[in-house]
Amino acid sequence: MKHYIAQKAQEDFNKARGKATLGMILNYLSPERQELLSLQDVRDLLHPKGESYQGMKTVPLDRIIGSEGRYKDFNKAFLPRHEHVRNRWQSIDRAHISDIILPPIKLYEIGGVYFVRDGNHRVSVARHQGVYAIDAEVTSLTTEISLNPKMTIQDLKKAIIDYEKQDVFLKSELGRIISPHELSFTETGRIYELLRHIQGHKYFMNLDKKEEIPFVEAGRSWYRNLYRPIIQVIKRDKLHKRFPGRTPSDLYMWIIKHWHELKEKYGEDFSMEEAARNYAETFGTSWSNKIMNLLLRKRNQ
Repeated sequence: MKHYIAQKAQEDFNKARGKATLGMILNYLSPERQELLSLQDVRDLLHPKGESYQGMKTVPLDRIIGSEGRYKDFNKAFLPRHEHVRNRWQSIDRAHISDIILPPIKLYEIGGVYFVRDGNHRVSVARHQGVYAIDAEVTSLTTEISLNPKMTIQDLKKAIIDYEKQDVFLKSELGRIISPHELSFTETGRIYELLRHIQGHKYFMNLDKKEEIPFVEAGRSWYRNLYRPIIQVIKRDKLHKRFPGRTPSDLYMWIIKHWHELKEKYGEDFSMEEAARNYAETFGTSWSNKIMNLLLRKRNQ
């Protein structure tokens, strides 16, 4: 009987590794769909406001989407990706086959999904054996953003960007200055940085005024004299084409900072258009560089 259990656990691990390899092949063009999420990466994006102990819960296994420390050892379905997890995995599987009750795992909950603190191998074995749920000691991290089990880290980043935009337009007067459709960012926090730009513009407008200029008035000046002219240069000269995957709004944020640096170096007469072109030429990717990078990737495959 002991020999049978050991052999069965070995076969189970081999099958699980085979499924992991097949998943990697099927998702060759989109490997991020197979990646188990890192709790630290999610924390860095969400900045949870606090945590609270929730006690013991029965958690559906398909809502466990990441790990605190072993996210590289398993794929999105918690199938083992590497041979070095074999011994621990098979020992857990032998206990499962023998109906030995193991201690509850430990999880973090955030946005309605879960990350493993302790018990990655137990989750992997349970999922492979078709178990629906698992007992866990849960600590909850506070966030206002809902997550779903199919999210990649890029999906999560987009959800946060969308939430931030909605939050800003709901709680500020930005909607009286610019349409939400005119702003599109690819990194979190940028719309809050944009608000600080407008506040900075308002500060300088107020320097020679006796009465405080309203935010909307300053914002409309910012839009008319800074944002729209820079966006027009970006689109007219197709500068955003040098930054694949980025938007004109992204580029505006970089150019405005670069312009201030150039004015400090060369004087206040350094124009906005010159700053925009200088930034694209200095930091953008030319067609020749794109072709060279493509050839290098092909050679290294």
